[in-house]
Amino acid sequence: MTNATSLVTLNGAYGEGGGALLRAAVAMAALHQQPVFVSNIRSGTRYPGLDGEDLVVLFALASSTEAELEGAEVGSSTLRFTPTRRAKGLNGVLKGAGTETGRYPNALIVLGTLLPVLARTGTYSCISVEGETHGANAISYDGFANVTLQALKRMGIYAFPELARAAFGRDSAGEVLLDVEPSALNGLQWSDRGGLRGLHATVTTSHAPVSAGERGVLHLKRLAQSANLPIEIEMVSVAANGPGAFITVWAEYERGLGSGAATGSRGMRMEAVAQAAFEEVFDWMASNATIDPYLADQIILPLALADGPSVISVSRLTSRLLTIIWVIKQFIPIHITVRGKENEPGVITIH
Repeated sequence: MTNATSLVTLNGAYGEGGGALLRAAVAMAALHQQPVFVSNIRSGTRYPGLDGEDLVVLFALASSTEAELEGAEVGSSTLRFTPTRRAKGLNGVLKGAGTETGRYPNALIVLGTLLPVLARTGTYSCISVEGETHGANAISYDGFANVTLQALKRMGIYAFPELARAAFGRDSAGEVLLDVEPSALNGLQWSDRGGLRGLHATVTTSHAPVSAGERGVLHLKRLAQSANLPIEIEMVSVAANGPGAFITVWAEYERGLGSGAATGSRGMRMEAVAQAAFEEVFDWMASNATIDPYLADQIILPLALADGPSVISVSRLTSRLLTIIWVIKQFIPIHITVRGKENEPGVITIH
């Protein structure tokens, strides 16, 4: 067990070796006022070293905790983060470095990292982040607003998002605002998911004819009807700098949440986008898991901070999830038991 002033030293190449390790480390350091040193940052990826997304998180948490930073620049392979005070609330637009390269951060990844820290400050925060809001292989605004925040609400975290401007991909900057209330965290007893509360979908488009969104809606209705599932669908046209299409489908149970998402690309029919998003969530619904793999990544750190035990089952244990759990254990003496192998279904118990 470490004390409040001991330096936590982490090898950024551990496990997945990506940005999730770094983000979890600085969030835990901010929450526990404990210095951390990370080497080999993002060495498991094609783009090693700190990037602009990391710096937005780092500068925000450094402001919140009046932390001392060493190595906080684009491309740096090492970082020392030393908080000097308890985290306080934040207000205003959060900016980082590295956006001069034309690759913007994913705004929801940034907000998801900061949220559990800000919720524990005891004060209100109102922040906004510029960056991608809908993109491939990353959390989107619709998934964050309707799935991540819904799961966190069940834990006692209350946060309210607003999409000021959309950005489809990393080459343009949208903006997401988030109000965060001071919150108390409770564990989740989600060993089984109970009955289905509802199946929902959002069809989001920008600079596209109304008929494109309508085709996505119609195909989702056909898919749900074939599966004998009622579905509620919202079609949204958003302001953005360029064209884009994105579909999110999610299922809410008494004790469970899972989603699927797909982004459109040039020449891709909306029916294909709808098919990909629906099949992803339908595959999760066919399992017995209470959480999908991507949501598990996003809520495992708040669960580790919650009062009381938690049990969740995951349809697939990702390398990212296991890496985040490893990081958490480096900071606090907590029992997190994982039953199952990587890339297979598993059950996570937290004491």
